[in-house]
Amino acid sequence: MKKLTKYIAALSVVSSLVVMSSCNDSFLDKPVQGALGDQVLANAKGIDGLLTGAYGVLDGQGDFTGGNGWESAPDNWIYGSITGGEAHKGSDGGDQTPITAIATFATGGDNGFFNTKWKALYEGVSRANTVLRVLPLVTDLSDQEKTNTEAQARFLRGHYYFELKKMWNMVPWIDETTTDFNQPNDKDIWPMIEADFQFAYENLPETQTLVGRANKWAAGAYLGKTYLYEQKFADAVTIFTAVINNGVTTNGLKYDLVSFKDNFDAATKNNAESVFAIQMVANDGTLDITNANQGGMLNFPYGEGAPFSCCGFFQPSQMLANMYRTDGTGLPYLTDYDSHPIKNDMNLSSSTPFTPDAGPLDPRIDWTIGRRGIPYHDWGLFPGKDWVRDQAFAGPYAPKKNVHRQKTQDLYADLSSWAPGNAINVLIIRFADVLLMAAEAEANAGSLVKAEEYINRIRTRAADKTGWLYTYIDDENPLTGYSTTPAANYQVKPYPAGTLAGKGKEDVLQAIYYERGIELAMEGHRFFDLVRWGQAGQSLTNYFGYESKITTDLSGGKYVNGKNNYFPIPQYQIDLSVVNGTARLKQNPGYN
Repeated sequence: MKKLTKYIAALSVVSSLVVMSSCNDSFLDKPVQGALGDQVLANAKGIDGLLTGAYGVLDGQGDFTGGNGWESAPDNWIYGSITGGEAHKGSDGGDQTPITAIATFATGGDNGFFNTKWKALYEGVSRANTVLRVLPLVTDLSDQEKTNTEAQARFLRGHYYFELKKMWNMVPWIDETTTDFNQPNDKDIWPMIEADFQFAYENLPETQTLVGRANKWAAGAYLGKTYLYEQKFADAVTIFTAVINNGVTTNGLKYDLVSFKDNFDAATKNNAESVFAIQMVANDGTLDITNANQGGMLNFPYGEGAPFSCCGFFQPSQMLANMYRTDGTGLPYLTDYDSHPIKNDMNLSSSTPFTPDAGPLDPRIDWTIGRRGIPYHDWGLFPGKDWVRDQAFAGPYAPKKNVHRQKTQDLYADLSSWAPGNAINVLIIRFADVLLMAAEAEANAGSLVKAEEYINRIRTRAADKTGWLYTYIDDENPLTGYSTTPAANYQVKPYPAGTLAGKGKEDVLQAIYYERGIELAMEGHRFFDLVRWGQAGQSLTNYFGYESKITTDLSGGKYVNGKNNYFPIPQYQIDLSVVNGTARLKQNPGYN
């Protein structure tokens, strides 16, 4: 299914949107028309090609964006993780400077990254709408097949609009019935997103023939997430309970937690924890490197002796590392983790002796953060500065969840381009995320004991020693395998039964927020979580104050409540929307 041939791509672009088109003013007077009409595509083969096209832009990659793949990466490593304070831009100060401006909230609608992301998401909307417009004309599908197709298209449209909503809040709603594509952004689109996921939940089958396709339970999880963002907590509890108790993956596996590391390894993807994932492949015989995850191609250790060709971006922050400290009982420091910092090798050369932190740690740190003296998957002990492009600029750490293994790189990495791509799926929703969203909904609805149960299910998985990182048998030959000695002093336990719930709602919510921070770190959720919790201002002010004493990249960083809760509408799109001297698209508050 992934990736499209040029023929399928051509079929899918039968109509488009003014708001995502690069065109001259005369073009704005009429909708875009593709080379093939609806009647040509109104058959089983044509509609399947159109639906495949709607899935095909989930990765945000394609000439239609007019930008680089990382600008529209679907894992939101820029817009969710870097802006959320769990990672630095990385690399050096002169490389991809628009990201620095985004990271410090010192940018407006003229930043081209926002325009690329906007166009990628509206391309997805357009393709889903094309499926929905053509589908009623198809006569060689059964009613069941047509309903399945409609539900998948509405699921995808819901996804693309959900991304648009959490990025920009007020965005134009354009559906399959729209004829004037230059729509204003004057409506709250949550009800329409909710309706799309509700339809998908009620009409999708539990399994699909292709593993990358959406199923009933993925739609249910997304519907619950929508309710959570809308603060409809009772509705969220109902749907999450059904998903947790009854849900299965598209390929028929009962939802469950797997070994933490298996979520970030191409050899073990599409497992029982995968609720909805963007399928990535490499070395598939097509010689098309864009089949691999190009959105994350910059995000590998880079420096003297590093085994990757590029580029040193997306470096975890010290504040994120500190969150993995545990106390003597295996529990986190929920409010003062920065008072218990993780030891690092900042300002040390790789030839200078260094002993890693010996204090108690949550084992998830070493599947999330590459740090000095600890096995970096099977690539060898992370050497510190030699694998960091500019330590003074962005700190001593490297990303890890997105990095493929050396042993299987011939199968799961595409190394033919100037930067790596690999076959690790982008997890839009995984089961751990569902459990923590359900815990949040339960706590807000008053069920603190159930919320504690869901948190502890996550922490019990973290405490399972079979999922920990271990030292190498031979540090000089990492491919020989791992020993039985943990790579660090791992100590993590669930909360004693009833103790967390007994503290009250606010303490339970704080524990949930914290658990999301360490469980889902570097997966693009953090900024959006902080905003919806109303914690972005305080959290990011603390981050800039703390982290800027360590690195130089955050100088001048400042988060303004209200203004920075959402990103600026791309100025290019506002300019395109002008009719008779007045723009139909309105800029978000606080931006000029």
